[in-house]
Amino acid sequence: MPAHHKIDYIEFPGGDLNPLKDFYSKAFGWSFIDYGPTYAALADAGIDGGFDADSSSAKPLVILYSDNLEASLAQVEAQGAEITLAIFDFPGGRRFHFRDPSGNELGVWSDK
Repeated sequence: MPAHHKIDYIEFPGGDLNPLKDFYSKAFGWSFIDYGPTYAALADAGIDGGFDADSSSAKPLVILYSDNLEASLAQVEAQGAEITLAIFDFPGGRRFHFRDPSGNELGVWSDK
């Protein structure tokens, strides 16, 4: 079970997923679980994460877990963070993205 407000997942920008999966499987022995044509989750890389072909970011996205997504959103907003993506649904849960005072974008997700 994920821990509240702890780093739980890292999402990498993808692009063309087939060369990425080929590279990481041959270089490090990783395998993947495909969730549609634009997302490949890491199956055995030692950390939960995945590659998102639809990402427009050039940086990995660190994602924290929350027991109460609305309360976490309110806490982040109360600290003046810019909300870059409002709460949205995805297979397995919901999440939002924010930018911290240094401009780093992070996400917070919940399965509740």
